[in-house]
Amino acid sequence: MRSKNQEYFTLLERYIDTYTDSHGVSPSTREIAAGTGLSLATVSRYLSYMRENGMIDYVGQRNIITQRKRMTSTGSNKVPLLGSVSCGIPKFAEGNIEEYVQLPTALFGKGDFFLLRASGDSMIEAGIDNGDLVLIKHQDHAEPGQIVVALIGDDEATLKRFYPEPQRGIIRLHPENPSLDDIIVEACSIQGVAVHVMKSLV
Repeated sequence: MRSKNQEYFTLLERYIDTYTDSHGVSPSTREIAAGTGLSLATVSRYLSYMRENGMIDYVGQRNIITQRKRMTSTGSNKVPLLGSVSCGIPKFAEGNIEEYVQLPTALFGKGDFFLLRASGDSMIEAGIDNGDLVLIKHQDHAEPGQIVVALIGDDEATLKRFYPEPQRGIIRLHPENPSLDDIIVEACSIQGVAVHVMKSLV
């Protein structure tokens, strides 16, 4: 990079951190460009420079940790990988812990999290493919439209968008696949809300 605008570095770092704090995932290059008003080429060039010079780190293909995040949040969370959850026909989410995964608090924050391996193709339009690892924040409530792990009955768990319809006395669990129908139930137990999707742990 022949010339560097220090204000761009600050602008990019602040936008990445603000977006990540709000969404639980780092912005894409296009989202950074749209949010900062810089051109896509400029953002790509500056991100490459920042990565090469240790100003940012990448976890996986997209998740960005800035210098400010590294300085203000150290350490990691020990998160259990609990097996599979269905993205198709509901099935039991295994309670056996396959392994523990260390996730940086600089990127994911602190909290009660667990990982599940997605199974099936019903959430493909939400970017969740078969075999992906889905980071779940453990909680027993959700906002309409959030992707949740819902327990149906005693042992059937599924990953779907949550749409309660109290006027009809039902809950609609919506797949992100146009070839599949909604799952309609009168009640379900929310096990957690999806906050991040990882294609792999490397």
